[in-house]
Amino acid sequence: MTPITEVEGRRLALSNLEKVLYPANGFTKGELLHYYATTAEVLLPHLRDRPVSFLRYPDGPDGQVFFAKNVPPGTPDWVTTAEVPRSEGPARMVLVQDLASLMWAANLVTEFHTHQWLLDAPGEADRLVFDLDPGEPATIVECCEVALWLRERLRSDGIEAYAKTAGSKGLHLLAALRPVSSDTATEYAKQLAVEAEKAMPRLVVHRMTRSLRPGKVFVDWSQNAARKTTATPYTLRARALPLVSAPVTWEEVEACEEPGRLSFQAPDLAPRVQDHGDLLAPLLDPDTAAPLP
Repeated sequence: MTPITEVEGRRLALSNLEKVLYPANGFTKGELLHYYATTAEVLLPHLRDRPVSFLRYPDGPDGQVFFAKNVPPGTPDWVTTAEVPRSEGPARMVLVQDLASLMWAANLVTEFHTHQWLLDAPGEADRLVFDLDPGEPATIVECCEVALWLRERLRSDGIEAYAKTAGSKGLHLLAALRPVSSDTATEYAKQLAVEAEKAMPRLVVHRMTRSLRPGKVFVDWSQNAARKTTATPYTLRARALPLVSAPVTWEEVEACEEPGRLSFQAPDLAPRVQDHGDLLAPLLDPDTAAPLP
C-alpha cells in the first residue's frame, strides 16, 4: 500500500519511504521527504515563480539520473504549470508554488534547478550567479579565496553578494539585480571572471577548457544565460551522501581552511536555519536589488 498523505488539502501518494537513496549512509526516501517538508519555509521562496528543471534520481545517485525540463507525465492538475519560451520552441514547465507541489516533486526524488529570471519576465535576469568550480587538487578552500575577491569586486559596483555551497565540490555566489537582460548579466559576469583571472592567474580560470582547470577554480559565468539553470538554494544533490546546496555566512567563507568545513548534509540544515534563518533572504527583497553598472 502506498500511503496517502494530505498536504494543505491536497492528497498525495508518497511511495517507497523505506527505500535507501544514499547507500553511503543509509539515508532513505522518507528522510528526503522529511528534509524537504521541514525546509520548505526557506526553500519555497527561492522556487516560487521560477520555472523548475528537475534532476531526477529515483534509484539514488548510483542509479539512472536524468534531467527533466518539461512537465513530468502524471503531474496532478493542481500543480501550477506554465508555457515558457525556449530556443527550440515554447515548452510547458512546472512551478513549485506551495508545500503540496514541493512534496509532490520531492516524491519524484529530485534536485531543483531554477533560472535567474521569473516567469513573468523570461530572459530578464533578477539574479546574478557565479559557480566556482574547483579542479583537483583545488577544493572549496580555493573557491572561498576567489569568492572573497569577487565579493569585494562586486561591492565596488554597489552589488552585495551572498554565498552557498554547490552541494558538491564548489561554491555559488548570488546577487539580487534590478531586472536586466540575461545577455547583459552574462557579459558582466564574464567580465568579472576575466578580471579575477588577471588578478589571481595561478588560482582562477574563466574558460571551461578542461586542460586549464587542474589546481584552479573555474569561475563559471555562463549560468547567467537565459536558458541555463543553477541548483536552487537548499536543494539536495545527487551525490554519494545527502549533501545540500546550503547558504553560508561570509564568516564561514573566510574561516574555511579545510573542505569539510563547508560540507552540509540534510540533517545539518534544520539547526542552521534555526540559528540563521534564510541567509539568502536578501535576494528576495526588491530593495536590495542593485543595478548593473
